[in-house]
Amino acid sequence: MPTELPVLDTAVAGCCSPITGGVMNDSEATSLAAKFKAMGDPTRLRLLSLVAASEGGEACVCDLNDQLDLSQPTVSHHLKLLVDAGLLTRSKRGVWSYYALVPGALPALADTLQV
Repeated sequence: MPTELPVLDTAVAGCCSPITGGVMNDSEATSLAAKFKAMGDPTRLRLLSLVAASEGGEACVCDLNDQLDLSQPTVSHHLKLLVDAGLLTRSKRGVWSYYALVPGALPALADTLQV
């Protein structure tokens, strides 16, 4: 199940980034770090890019496997980490899994770094 982006005090979140606008609690910092950690791998960044560039904004795992020089279990592992971090959604259709970006997840991450 994807984790949600940290929800900070609205007075802080309304004017400043969560990093510079106030002190995050442990839960907020852990959630945010998991998202950045998931993106800290070149393969996972490439997967995000491939999904985002796919027709209709979603991609079948079978198509993603064909575009990377990695085994299917490795690609699935990377996709699972992105889903667990709340960056991708996964839907099953028959035997295939389809992935899409979580709406607003990437802009929300970018907003956490704005000063």
